[in-house]
Amino acid sequence: MRKVVKFGGSSLASAEQFKKVGSIIREDEERKFVVPSAPGKRDDRDTKVTDMLYGCYALADADQDFSAELKAIEARYQQIIDGLELSLSLEEEFAVIRQMFLDKAGSDYAASRGEYLNGIIMAAYLGFAFVDAAQVIFFNENGDFDGDRTNEVLSARLADCESAVIPGFYGSMPDGRIKTFSRGGSDITGSIVAKAIKADVYENWTDVSGFLIADPRIIQNPEAIDVITYRELRELAYMGVPVLHEDAIFPVRQQGIPINIRNTNAPEDDGTWIVGSTCQKSRFVITGIAGKKGFCSVNIEKDKMNSEIGFGRKVLQAFEDNGLSFEHVPSGIDTMTVFVHQDEFMCKEQKVVAALHRMAEPEAIEIESDLALVAVVGRGMKSTRGTAGRIFSALAHNNINVKMIDQGSSELNIIIGVTNEDFESAIRAIYDIFVIAQL
Repeated sequence: MRKVVKFGGSSLASAEQFKKVGSIIREDEERKFVVPSAPGKRDDRDTKVTDMLYGCYALADADQDFSAELKAIEARYQQIIDGLELSLSLEEEFAVIRQMFLDKAGSDYAASRGEYLNGIIMAAYLGFAFVDAAQVIFFNENGDFDGDRTNEVLSARLADCESAVIPGFYGSMPDGRIKTFSRGGSDITGSIVAKAIKADVYENWTDVSGFLIADPRIIQNPEAIDVITYRELRELAYMGVPVLHEDAIFPVRQQGIPINIRNTNAPEDDGTWIVGSTCQKSRFVITGIAGKKGFCSVNIEKDKMNSEIGFGRKVLQAFEDNGLSFEHVPSGIDTMTVFVHQDEFMCKEQKVVAALHRMAEPEAIEIESDLALVAVVGRGMKSTRGTAGRIFSALAHNNINVKMIDQGSSELNIIIGVTNEDFESAIRAIYDIFVIAQL
């Protein structure tokens, strides 16, 4: 097997964390391609190196003295080097960085140096080749990732490497300028490398042992998700679960490469596997529960609206014309309800109402605020009878009034609308009936 391993900032925040990473890599000879992030926070009071670099460059860009800030960054890396007992000097690298800052090389260049320098240290510590991401990951003239060129060059470059460290987060523009990924940078780089070497597994190491069935701020010590499909992951991400960015998933999903989310501080944990499809049944009927507060519903009533061609288009046009997107649109014979984000809707409320009256000529419009949406997601729901009934029974038992129900035709998820006040109680009730009751 061939594995690509990516380590997040918390996994590389100090020499002690570096040693944990080194042990993880060395205990499995298949972990030959490493993608490091910049050093993260060592504790809650600490500052990420990337943020330090942004602050330092802001001073340079404003023609202010940034010597002290750059020395603080250099000292941070020197602590890691000394802790690993490496005979490595970054003095020349920092001299180049200083000059590039004076030359106003740009904030993307500044931010990328966190991964770049950590990559040099990681390569020296492991005895792996160092491959500068700027030489193998490319963006086009518009600043968009150039996947075809990157895959061609990166595949050829890594074919000559038995093992290598490729820094995450950045690449280069056609003119050679450094360009960073906008979100999930190092995760994206790891996925790109996995595709290039046709890896069997992409391991993404962070500070949690995979994904949890529910928010630990609401459910105490929730169970972990063993296996999740990309489709389930998208549904949970849509409801605000902090998961890998879609751009970090696409390259490996395209190649059928599974992702394994692991914990650097608990390497014995299996973590969560993200796969395209699977015949493995999840431990529970549901895979995950997620949700968001802060919605409002706009209920439009009109007799025989179901027989009026174009009625739904007219209703949604009123929202579109005011720059509002909708979340869900449950409907009946004479009613149609549009769920929207409350904070976006409030300042445009009367404009939308006027547009609805003008375009759709409804008999009544009712608006309800302070609502929340809860998504129950799971590939096992399709083959299990009575899932919806169990959900609503649990909610009724806890005196929670359901404001809206929406189930997709794929039967992969059920969306329930409740009041903001009942949000946490609803998640606990659903978790109890599907997880606690089965333990």
